Amino acid sequence: MPTQAKTPGRVRKQPQRTCVACREVAGKRGLLRMVRTPEQVVELDPTGKKNGRGAYVHASTECARKALGTGSLSRALKAPVEPGVAEQLLAKVTDEEARSADS
Repeated sequence: MPTQAKTPGRVRKQPQRTCVACREVAGKRGLLRMVRTPEQVVELDPTGKKNGRGAYVHASTECARKALGTGSLSRALKAPVEPGVAEQLLAKVTDEEARSADS
């Protein structure tokens, strides 16, 4: 059976996710994912593919601080965010902001 050629110029739709801090909808690639694993551990998910309950935050210091300060990240994950994980998130956000400022 012959295969059909892909439609030229076809653009794939990018998945949309909502930031738990500011509630803005954005492309999945523009957000950082935090995940609560099946072992009830909250961690940063750089690949976006880890198994577990996920929550998304913009890669900005403002959104990260708001998500941690208001408890919206803990609420979305249905688990407490440990201080070490919060520091990891803030460090990643700071790194992302520095990287985008260099560009």
